[in-house]
This record gives sequence, structure tokens and C-alpha cells, in this order.
Amino acid sequence: MNSCPDFCFDDLLAKSEFLGAVRTFKSSPGQSHLFGAKVRRLKPEEMKTLKKQGNRADNWKTILVSPTFSPARILGNTFLGTCILGSFKEEATRVAEGVSLPTGIYDSMIADSEVGNHCLIQNAGLVSRMVIMHGAVLFETGELSASGECGFGNGRPILVGPETGGREVLSFAELTIPLAEAVAKRRTDTAFLDRYAEFVREYVKTCTLPFGVVEHGAVIRFSGKIHNSYIGQAGVIDGATVIENTTILSSPRESAHVTSGSIIRNSCIQWGCEVTTGAVVDESVLTEHSHAERQAKVTHSIIGPNSAIGEGEITSCLVGPFVASHHQSLLIAALWPEGKGNVAHGSNIGSNHTSRAPDQEIWCGEGTFFGLGVNIKFPCDFSESPYSIIATGSDTLPPQRVEFPFSLIHHPPEWPQDAPPAYNEILPGWVLSDNMYMLKRNEGKYQKRNKAQRTVFVFDVFRPDTVGKMIRARDRLAAVDQVKPVYAGREIQGLGRNYLKEEKRLEAIETYGYFIEYYVLSGLKRRIDGWIENHSSADIVRLCGEASDDVEWEFQRQLLAAEGYCERGLEENLMRLAAMQETIAQATEDSKQKDDVRGTKIIADYSDAHKPAAQDGFVREIRVETEILKREIEALIKKLA
Repeated sequence: MNSCPDFCFDDLLAKSEFLGAVRTFKSSPGQSHLFGAKVRRLKPEEMKTLKKQGNRADNWKTILVSPTFSPARILGNTFLGTCILGSFKEEATRVAEGVSLPTGIYDSMIADSEVGNHCLIQNAGLVSRMVIMHGAVLFETGELSASGECGFGNGRPILVGPETGGREVLSFAELTIPLAEAVAKRRTDTAFLDRYAEFVREYVKTCTLPFGVVEHGAVIRFSGKIHNSYIGQAGVIDGATVIENTTILSSPRESAHVTSGSIIRNSCIQWGCEVTTGAVVDESVLTEHSHAERQAKVTHSIIGPNSAIGEGEITSCLVGPFVASHHQSLLIAALWPEGKGNVAHGSNIGSNHTSRAPDQEIWCGEGTFFGLGVNIKFPCDFSESPYSIIATGSDTLPPQRVEFPFSLIHHPPEWPQDAPPAYNEILPGWVLSDNMYMLKRNEGKYQKRNKAQRTVFVFDVFRPDTVGKMIRARDRLAAVDQVKPVYAGREIQGLGRNYLKEEKRLEAIETYGYFIEYYVLSGLKRRIDGWIENHSSADIVRLCGEASDDVEWEFQRQLLAAEGYCERGLEENLMRLAAMQETIAQATEDSKQKDDVRGTKIIADYSDAHKPAAQDGFVREIRVETEILKREIEALIKKLA
């Protein structure tokens, strides 16, 4: 296979943890996948003991055992076809929290399967064509079976975006959001799509087995039907209704859980995931440490790391990391690879059907917040508007493309005379000027909540791509041909089907400019930090004029000149940064304090049940960060002097 310049598919095949585990089954010599050639037939006295203990077999000659086999802990079972049994120790094994039982096979039906050493199988209705690895537990289960060749849910076309197809992503167990995004969006790059399809075909070929697998230390209890599936190490299946044609990746440190009446079909579930309380996952991939709960329905979707889906419906979506959808809501045909957003109760983001075909879609921006009960008509594109809020009460957003980051779109209490009828109002940059608490809280909470071990995240809100969007937005606002009381999309590109007041345009230009400067000066400070110990003051002055291999600093350095900040001295720029940081810290507290002011006016004992803004954890963190930055800047200025 040829390798792709940005995704090395050969490496993915060679380094795959899942494929590595499957290859051990394919390379095992002899009659047994667990014991190789080291199996034997039952001795006459062992057969006699097994019969005495209530066991039956259609042909005792096809029952093979490990060299250390003892029949002592095998009671009341039926064996059909060729079965291979390990040995069972006297010590108990953990079945559930606070419950341990002796290993062995009790009151179960085993057909054409292998059972490893020190397993516990008790009251299993049917175990057919399965390999049960060492130390696994099957307790009070219905059916574990396999039929034909098992691909374990890999290679399924997941129809993200248009339900009619056009952006389908072939699934595989270790799929990542960046790779899924590339496949969904690079539709004209046929060479890349062909390489990806070839890679998935090879992946499926490698992982396909003629039997199902329950890996080392997995626990399956009180569950219904598990068919054509691979259950990873230390995975916990507790009270699941159906798991069918599915890969569940798991490890002792990142155990995956499927519990409480949940259903999974034709899907791949990664390390640390949880599917619980009646959730349904079908034709989907849940990437590491995401979860679905409380009757959530996830269909033809790819869910990013650390995202949580509860109660609502997600269909034909590519959802990135740290997305929260905890309540009854609808999200259909969304491409949201950057994630870090929220879908509130009653949000109806699903008008993908035009009455002609369900072929419409929405592109969400990083950090988009969909408020209570909003209705979004398709097609829509907010990808150039990261960290924007579609406010509660916005009723309906018609099809549109919005290109102003950190915006608020809301239903105004009244419309200006010159505003187009039924348009919502847009406030570009409002999140920066009036809701800094949201941004700072998001940065902090995502770092604290991250459990993913295989994905690298950038938690900073301000970085080259978001700042680039701010620069473009500011410049469009500043470039109006004619000053007017109210603007619409025909006067300013990117407003979508919203109106903008003149005073809000001026405020947005100032707000964007302020935070562009803050980002650039923060980069300057970091650059000086890295140079000051090994360079003279003259060298540090020159660093602003010399090109750099550091991509982010080079972006910031060029902005220093383009925005005119380098006309100030280094000391002045550093002092300016300290003052800006103080202002941002105060703005963070002020934005939280709005809740205190409103709450105390409405709820009599509000202050007794809510911490004041000054004592809020995130507010205090930003205050501490501000004091540290100010001290660091003071020290830098002394060194520069």
C-alpha cells in the first residue's frame, strides 16, 4: 500500500493495538488459539468425573483440554462440537463490586468454543463459536455466539452529513476525529479517498475471524445477546440487551462499559467509553472516553473523545471532542469536528429534509453553544464562527453562513426600522466583550475533564486559526462602503440572515482588535521568556524582525508589524500586556457577576445558595494566573533593563 502524506496508513496497520491482538489468534499453532498444540483428549477418569458432575457432551472425544486441566470445577454443563477447556484455580475471581466466586464452568451450554485458564462461566445460556480468554467472567448471560466470518463492525459506511451519502466514512475500530474529518471533507481528493478505502479493506481483512472473542479479564454479567463481537480486555458488559457485530476496545486502565439495557449494533466502541441506561448505538464509532446514556440514540455517527450524549438523538453526525448533549434534543447531519460545544434541551438541529430528500447538512464551529429550544434550518455553516452562541429564544435560524467568531445571535425584543423582517440580531465578538467567563471556564474544564490517552488537544481558545478568523471578521466590519444605522448580509459578508446595528459594528471592531493584540503580545512575552537567558537585549530586540521556524510565533511576529505593535518598545508592550490581562480578569469576574445581580433580584436566598463571583473557582484561577503573569512581566522588564 502507498502511504498518504498526512495519514500514514501503513503505520496505522502496523501499530494497531487491536490488529496486533487479532494477529495472535491467526498465528497460533496447533489445534487451539489459546494453548496451541499443547492440548489433549480427556482421560477416562476425567470423563467419568465430568459425567458424574452432571455434564453432558454429544461427543466426548471432541472435548480437548490444557495440560493442567482438572475436572473438579466443571458442573452441570452441556458441551457440543469441539470445545477446548483450560484449568481453573481454587481462588475466587471478581464478578462485581464486593462479589467474588470460584472459577470454573457451571450450568452452561458450550458449543465449538475455547475457554481459557481461570475463567468463570456460570449460567450462560449459550456460548457458541467463541474464544474466552484467560481470566474472563461470563455470569448469568443469555447468548454469546458467532456465525460466519466476523468483521466486528469494522468497514461499515457511516453516513455523516447528508443521510443520502456523499460524505460517508468507512469505520474501523481505531478511527480518529481528524481522519474522519479528512475523509468527510476531502471529497474531491479521489487519490486520498481510494487510499483510505484500500486501508480499511486491509484492516477489515486482518481483523476478521471465524469466531467471537472475549478478552482477558473481561466481565459479562446479566446480559442478553452478544453476537459476532469482540470484547476487549477488562471490558465490563453488565445488563446489556444486545451487542451485535461490534468491536469494544478496552484495557485494564481504560475499561469500556456497556450496561443497563443498552443496545449496540454494527459499531466500534473505544477505550474508556460507556454506553449505559438504555442508550442505543447503531452504525457508529464512539472514540475514546465518550459516552452515551439515558436512552440516547446515536445512529450513523462518529463521536469524539470526552463527548457526552444523553437522552437526545444524534444521527449522521461527525461530532468532535468535549461536546455535551445532556438533554432531549435533536442533532442531525452535523459536521462538528472541532467540538467543544453544547446542545441544550429542546434544540432542534435537524431540518435536513427539504421534503425532496434528506440531503442537507450543518457545519458547526468549535465551541458553538446551541441554546434552549433553538430551531436551525439547513443548510447552515458556522465553521468560521467559533465560540458563538445561538441564544435561547432565537426561535428559528434560516439557512445561512455566519463568519463572525465569538458572536451572539439572538431574537431581539424589537426590530429597528431598517432591519429585514424576521431576521435575528448578531453581535460579533460579544462572547469576548461580555462573556469572558464562558471562554475561561471552557479552557479550564476541558483540561480537567480530559481522560483521552491517545488524542492530543489544543485547549487554548486563542491560536492562529481562531485569531485569523477574528482578523478577517474585523477587517470586513471595518471595510463598509457606506455607514448605515443597520446592516445585513448584502452590505457585510458573513452576517448570514441577521442584522447588525452600527454601534455594535464599532464595538465589534474594537473588541476583535483588543483580543488580537492580547494574543500577539502574549506570544511576544513567551518568546522573550525563551530568549532572555541566552541572548542579549539587542538580540531580543532583533527577534521581532527575524523570521522564525516556530509556526505560531512567526504568525504572531508578522502581526506585530502588520498591526503596528512593534512601533512600541518591548517594555511598553509588556506593560500593555499586563494591563490587558488585568482587564480580562476583571471582565471574567464581571461576566459571572451578572448572574449574581440578576439572581438576588429574583430569588430571595440566592446569595445563600450560590457563591459570589469573586469566590468562583474559575474566577479565582484567572486572578491567580493574572498575578503570576504580572510578576513574570516585572521580572522580564528588569532583565531587559
